[in-house]
Amino acid sequence: MRRYVSQMASVSSRARKTPTNLSLRADLVQRAKSLKINLSSVVESALESEIRTREQAAWLSENRDAIRAYNDRVRREEVFGDRIRRF
Repeated sequence: MRRYVSQMASVSSRARKTPTNLSLRADLVQRAKSLKINLSSVVESALESEIRTREQAAWLSENRDAIRAYNDRVRREEVFGDRIRRF
């Protein structure tokens, strides 16, 4: 089972930036400019969030069988100390 670790938050502040062309609705760009919204940071945050969501989904999909097998084993055999714990 591969561990899922998201490192985007720690890397994002020092990551190299690359110029990118995006096509956005003109009305949204105008409204963002009038509100002094930094489009680059908004798009970067949204992209990080979407990447994180898809990576987590991929990890769960890749590890679904192992997680199911582990949960079945715990149901069947219990975990260490289940019989003696008092909570």
